[in-house]
Amino acid sequence: MNADKLRTVDDWVSYYRHEFGLPVTERGGFVMLPVTAEVAVVHLPVARAEKVRSALQQRRTGGPMLARQIRWSFLAEPDSRPEAQIMAVLDRLDIGIPSVGSAVMLPTGLGRWTREGCHWVTPPARDTELPPLSAIITTALAVGTGSED
Repeated sequence: MNADKLRTVDDWVSYYRHEFGLPVTERGGFVMLPVTAEVAVVHLPVARAEKVRSALQQRRTGGPMLARQIRWSFLAEPDSRPEAQIMAVLDRLDIGIPSVGSAVMLPTGLGRWTREGCHWVTPPARDTELPPLSAIITTALAVGTGSED
């Protein structure tokens, strides 16, 4: 399937499902990725997200990442859910983990400017495993915000 020829939201839903195996749906005219027992999402402020991306790539455990103006979203395998104490720390650091049942909007384009106001920093890839949620969280807590340097 050639991404340049995709025109409708339904085309993009098929593309994400068949090319990347993502369980996306169409909702309200947008491509939505539900947060499930198989796919988690972590939202991070950009400065911290860039450091997390770099650290994960060095360990060869990077995965798909979406960019929005003030935060990036990492797709992850939900291997474990953080305990309440860790969630409180994450909240203070403006790191969000949407709950199962919520959804994240995906872009209907592979370029930088899409109608959804987001783009892939690292697009999904076929047969590539998502990094564990615990690895993203541990790395996010370890790297700092980027302003401490």
